[in-house]
Amino acid sequence: MAKNKLKKFNQLKIFSNVIEPSLKDLEDGFNLKGKWKKFFFKNNNPIVLELGCGKGEYSVGLSKRYTDKNFIGIDIKGARIWKGANDAIKEKIENVAFLRTRIDWIEKCFSEDEVDEIWITFPDPQLKKRRAKKRLTHPLFLDKYAKIMKKNGLIHLKTDSQFLHGFTLGVIASRGNQLHESTHNLYQSKVSIKNSDIKTHYEQIFLDKNIPITYLCFSF
Repeated sequence: MAKNKLKKFNQLKIFSNVIEPSLKDLEDGFNLKGKWKKFFFKNNNPIVLELGCGKGEYSVGLSKRYTDKNFIGIDIKGARIWKGANDAIKEKIENVAFLRTRIDWIEKCFSEDEVDEIWITFPDPQLKKRRAKKRLTHPLFLDKYAKIMKKNGLIHLKTDSQFLHGFTLGVIASRGNQLHESTHNLYQSKVSIKNSDIKTHYEQIFLDKNIPITYLCFSF
């Protein structure tokens, strides 16, 4: 297993669709910040982020369906990112990239108004109170997203965690953000979202166990 991971890490370094900046790179001025469209995607299409993208199933699935948008999956786990990046290269998908970095550093990777939409798919709910600030919908993270998103850009959260869903609803209300959709059981409700047929690895595991999937959508 260790050898397999090492092989994947080495391949990531030569994958054309994977960017792995160090903290020093980001602090010195990341060369793609504010220039993703011009220098990486070489088009002027909207940018959509998937935070905690894991194996990248959602980013790859969306990129194949929406060729008029640019998708960037973000995760710190290189062995997971490898799967999505490898699939995209094999299928010659050019409108998806993978950024291996901490989500805490997201404002160092993108400029103001550079991001059009964000998907947060099945993140760790960080149930312990002392880890609340690690939740990807904590106000500290939302403040970071607000710095890089265009006005009225949508943020989507899909999770099996009823706790994280409720926590996020509370954060949205306390901040005065606009809630567009919310359901505690996406596939047994009247709420319908596009691309519901695209499932992440973890989502399929939860569905196989008959665990309800929650969903909400809001904007700043």
